[in-house]
Amino acid sequence: MIKRYKKKPIVIEALKWTGNNTSEMEAFCPTAELIGSRLKENEWGIGVTATTLCIPTLEGDHMASEGDYIIKGVKGEFYPCKEDIFFMTYEEVQDASID
Repeated sequence: MIKRYKKKPIVIEALKWTGNNTSEMEAFCPTAELIGSRLKENEWGIGVTATTLCIPTLEGDHMASEGDYIIKGVKGEFYPCKEDIFFMTYEEVQDASID
């Protein structure tokens, strides 16, 4: 018999990778490794540099692109999440204190 489940309400910490917040990301997720950059076009067709992070996770290394959120899980593990999925799953907590 198939059962239905919902996520337990837990508070997580997350930081959006912008490509310009390397020192903030290093402090938040010390295991993240900047693995390189590539040229991409922005919305006006102008070439810009995009950087990628390698995030070691419990399931192996995952790549995070600019705009992805890096989440600190309930066991202190880190993993990337695409922005659209992040906002479908999480909402900001007004009380910013995290125990």
